[in-house]
Amino acid sequence: MKRIITYGTFDLLHYGHINLLRRARMLGDYLIVVLSTDEFNADEKQKRCYFSYEKRKQLLEAIRYVDLVIPENSWGQKVEDIALYHVDTFVMGDDWLGKFDYLKDETEVDVVYLPRTPEISTSQIKGDLGI
Repeated sequence: MKRIITYGTFDLLHYGHINLLRRARMLGDYLIVVLSTDEFNADEKQKRCYFSYEKRKQLLEAIRYVDLVIPENSWGQKVEDIALYHVDTFVMGDDWLGKFDYLKDETEVDVVYLPRTPEISTSQIKGDLGI
């Protein structure tokens, strides 16, 4: 079984997120989504989410491409997650291009950056809504 892992906030879930999750899942048999907690978003990313962690988790769990959702509590947990879940491929959007290449050497995982859906983003939605 080929396991894929991806990380994100996934606030105001939209079709760009779905595209990323679908394409990530196509790379393997089992997709793990590591979802940033509210505390991690506030303290480390300086982001305030519209939906709580639990609501974002519930939405992700309802998507057929997603097999498991676990919490992201720190930037440094990626190496541990990859080992713990026997991950083969680490996937992120190409807005993170090159940032996680170190994982290839530290974990021997394949690192893949998928193109974003250009016409949509959570930042854009929040801006349009004034939030």
